[in-house]
Amino acid sequence: MSRLNWWRQQARQLKKQTYTLYFAYRDPRTPILAKVFTACVVAYAFSPIDLIPDFIPVLGYLDDLIIVPIGIAIALKLIPGEVIADSQQRAVELMAQNRPINWIAAAVIVMVWILLAMLCVMLIIKTLQK
Repeated sequence: MSRLNWWRQQARQLKKQTYTLYFAYRDPRTPILAKVFTACVVAYAFSPIDLIPDFIPVLGYLDDLIIVPIGIAIALKLIPGEVIADSQQRAVELMAQNRPINWIAAAVIVMVWILLAMLCVMLIIKTLQK
């Protein structure tokens, strides 16, 4: 197997695990702590905004290659096995549908990140003025 095919397979697996977490988050059998952590991991994985922007060579993709898989691994350990099994099945079904991209949801995520960034800047400015 070529390196490119291996990377594609790893990306598909990561996407499947992210969808699995999304469905597990929505399952009522998932504990609250697992739901909160899973929501953060899924939001970060699907968010177009990263801690380190992707345009920065090498470092830009390191956070995606390290933070997301570690977050997924921890979240999967927090969720009961039967919930994971059901969620994996739903993730496989969703990925087989080959659905179009939801641009409205992407725009909402970008707006939330922008608002959070503005709030952080305002808090920093307010703190520095004291």
